[in-house]
Formats: sequence, structure tokens, C-alpha cells
Amino acid sequence: HLSRTAAMELGEWGVRVNCICPGGIVTPIFGKALGLSVEDADRHLEAVTEMFARMQPIPRPGQPRDIAAVAVFLASDESGFVNGHELVVDGGLIAGQGFSQSQEVFNAMRQMMGLPPRQVPKPE
Repeated sequence: HLSRTAAMELGEWGVRVNCICPGGIVTPIFGKALGLSVEDADRHLEAVTEMFARMQPIPRPGQPRDIAAVAVFLASDESGFVNGHELVVDGGLIAGQGFSQSQEVFNAMRQMMGLPPRQVPKPE
């Protein structure tokens, strides 16, 4: 909402405001979010790559260059009439994956990194 509000306020001065909403992009952030050191997170990047390749409709993992390409587009004249947009870059992941499937992937990632699976309580 902040992007849209800023786009509305700044558009009349020719300032465009958009945001990029990335999906699972292969970086060490996932291991670090699980409490691993930077070095341990880096060691698990290949496994994260394999897992992300199976998670979304486009059967390959997202790479930092995918986000960079969108940023370059938004900064270019070709996007001169794009304003107030949230551009999702996730290989189609937002289009569909159930909660249970995402938790299985999350727990598989935890186990791959030597952490115990997290138990998700079932609704009563």
C-alpha cells in the first residue's frame, strides 16, 4: 500500500513508485533465517537451489539476476507508464501451493540444514 500511496502522491511530478515482490530466490538468507551462521547458510545453497526448483510452476530456482532484470526494467524508459505496481517475481509460486505443501518444504529445508522439523498444530 505504501508503494501505491507514494505513486499517487508523487506521480504528478513524474516520479514513479513501484515495488518488486520476490519469491524464493536462492541466497543464504533462508539458512540465516533458520539460525545458521553465514558460512553454514552458504554451504547449503546447492540444496536450496534443488528445493526451489521443485517448489513453483516454473521448474527452476529463482536467482538474484531474475530480480535484477526486473529492477533494470522498472528503472528504464520502457516502464515509463508503470506506476504504483507490485511486480511479483516468484516463478508462479503465488499462483498456488497449499499451506501443507509449503510446510513440508520448510521442514525439509530445516532437516537438510541439520535442524529438527517444526510441528505445525492442526486446526481443531
